[in-house]
Amino acid sequence: MAFQSEEDLSCTVCLDIFKDPVVLSCSHSFCKSCLQTWWGDKTVHECPLCKRKSSRSDPPRNLALAKACKTFQMERDQRVSAVSEALCCLHSEKFKLFCLDHQLPVCLICRDSKMHTNHRFRPIQEFCDKTAEHIKVQARHTERQIKEHFKRMHQFLQEEEEARITALREEEEQKFKTIQEKIEVSLVMSGGCSSGGSAG
Repeated sequence: MAFQSEEDLSCTVCLDIFKDPVVLSCSHSFCKSCLQTWWGDKTVHECPLCKRKSSRSDPPRNLALAKACKTFQMERDQRVSAVSEALCCLHSEKFKLFCLDHQLPVCLICRDSKMHTNHRFRPIQEFCDKTAEHIKVQARHTERQIKEHFKRMHQFLQEEEEARITALREEEEQKFKTIQEKIEVSLVMSGGCSSGGSAG
């Protein structure tokens, strides 16, 4: 089960990472609590996305999705802690913010210093998440470009192959015609010679 981004791991009801995800018969997944809240006291239980009726009022857990969400959150926490655990060399404080103007992590003391007057800041975690997503988007964009490039190359090579084979066949046909013509001429000439000899 391959998940590409945080969006793939987000419940469409609460728009947050799945918590205790369950899967309906239509294959759509939701947080268990979100689904129960969505259904409320309704007698007919429908999928919030496709509106297909659910045969079960207590759908099974989506274990693969739960595992993927757990892995994603652990990796995200590790990324954040790796940056936030590092200490500012000027003030020996943990990095809590990211300066958008300098594109550098900063501590709270740095934020209030003259060096960062009127600068824009974001929490480290928020920045890490956005950066990770940006890297994924960039990678997918580059992948599409590579595929498109090779598609054009394959098309060019296929056309080149067809053109060369066509030229080869035309050359083969031309040579065959030339040989045939020479054979016919030599036959006519030899026939003429033999008829001339019998006349003498």
